[in-house]
Amino acid sequence: MSNDERVVSVEREIAADAATLFELIADPARQPEWDGNDNLSEAAPGQRVSAVGDVFVMQNVGGKSRENHVVEFVEGRRIAWKPSPVGAAQPGHLWRWELEPGRSGATLVRHTYDWSGLTDPSRYDRARSFTDEALLASVDRLAAVATDAERG
Repeated sequence: MSNDERVVSVEREIAADAATLFELIADPARQPEWDGNDNLSEAAPGQRVSAVGDVFVMQNVGGKSRENHVVEFVEGRRIAWKPSPVGAAQPGHLWRWELEPGRSGATLVRHTYDWSGLTDPSRYDRARSFTDEALLASVDRLAAVATDAERG
């Protein structure tokens, strides 16, 4: 399997400003609202990401906690993290969000799941389940939450 087959990326223009979108992504407590994979259940408030090296903890719907190690961060533009079981090594997959402000207050949103560094074959089937459609579902839900937030 080539690394190209292990990187899934989608993009969509959203009629919301980049700052609004970024706040929804960078605040783990808000992530379950727009998770299109229906995998996230909750995160404690007060974990807003602000730099590379931050770690936030999420609970998934199965009741397991995951640490998310922030590996890329540009305020308002890009954030990426590598999840792992609490206290365990990172298995090698990455979630990335990139925002490009456009004209008229719209934002181009690119969402990527990169499992090219995943080394545990027992995780491959789960990784394959994160398709274009699954990622686009998160982008679509993010758009709905952001436009509701901007309306007021």
